[in-house]
Amino acid sequence: MRLVAEYFDQKQSILKEFILKYLLSFLAFLSSLVMASQTDIETIGQLPMELTETSGLIYYNNRLITHNDSGNDPVLYEFDAETLEIVRTVTVLGVVNTDWEDITQDEDFIYIGDIGNNNGDRGDLNILRIAKADYDTADSVNAERINFMYEDQTDFTTTPNSDFDAEALFSLGNDLIVLTKQWQQMGTVAYRIPKFPGTFLAERAGFNQIDGLVTGASFDSGTGTLHVVGYSNILIPFFASFDGVDNTAILDGALTKNDLTIGFAQVEALTQTPTGEFFATSEAFSNPPVIDSPSRLFRFTLDDAEEPEEPDNPDNPVEEPVEFDGLIVFKPFGSQALSYSLNVEEQAIAMGIFDVGGRLISYTPLENLTSGPIDISSLNQSLYYLGFFFIDDSLITAPFFRD
Repeated sequence: MRLVAEYFDQKQSILKEFILKYLLSFLAFLSSLVMASQTDIETIGQLPMELTETSGLIYYNNRLITHNDSGNDPVLYEFDAETLEIVRTVTVLGVVNTDWEDITQDEDFIYIGDIGNNNGDRGDLNILRIAKADYDTADSVNAERINFMYEDQTDFTTTPNSDFDAEALFSLGNDLIVLTKQWQQMGTVAYRIPKFPGTFLAERAGFNQIDGLVTGASFDSGTGTLHVVGYSNILIPFFASFDGVDNTAILDGALTKNDLTIGFAQVEALTQTPTGEFFATSEAFSNPPVIDSPSRLFRFTLDDAEEPEEPDNPDNPVEEPVEFDGLIVFKPFGSQALSYSLNVEEQAIAMGIFDVGGRLISYTPLENLTSGPIDISSLNQSLYYLGFFFIDDSLITAPFFRD
């Protein structure tokens, strides 16, 4: 038998064809397991090439304003919400876009959050404050800096996918609130920072185990409701709302969380108009042929949210078996054991488990194959594929989700 690495190198494209073929079917299967409601959403269109890394969004003077994230020019882009045409650009002078991740506003100022911190090692986190009076009259503006560090961060060791990353910012009274994007814990922490220039320790002001990566925020001061967007660790976008938000209880209110019905998308930003419409943007993300998601603009209202349906057996939800080309996989909800049935005439020569990117992460040769359940407790929560190799170089796969 050929070496596993050599074999898989030759069969990588075959696996990706299977992934592409079954992706939509698996999403339907996965959606049947989710007991949260869904929010219908309109895709207005694909954003211009200049905005493929859109990361923040506000609605001001009847236009949308966005910016790109790390390594891009320090520029704000105004664009039309219907035509998606860029109608104006404003350069922020004397600053670097280290990792601009969100934008917010109050009556007098626009605030840009240079708060991206994926590796958890930044000592130069800051928020740029731009006077609206300057922004309204010139295509290049100066900004004041609000520098900060998190009061409870003591370790600045470079650690990819840090819990001190952040991509959401909103205005709350006399403060700015940063919401972290906790890659490890899948929660979010709120930090309070004064609105005036200076250097501050960001005060921890709440935590919520939202079970997702928060990437954008919009606060409705009229209702006291905080709205956020983000996505799961397998890139399924969500929209969530916290009720009763004030300076003493930022993330303590009732939480409503809905999936956004737009398929895989790296949703990055959210804003609300005075009439109650929400706009959201997504950054381009590509992992061909598994995912090819362009940067887009979306629109929805709270009326689009449906009431959650009660599951048939809420105390003991059960996943239905999934069958693909003679391979049946079955896993009870919450179980760490995957059962399967292979109903083909050919003799399998090996079994493997692949991640969503098509990488072989587990391999079992013929002599070790059993018909019993497969222990998947060592896998992280994500989408995977169980696959069987055959003597004629064919491959059968079926998806499963490690919850």
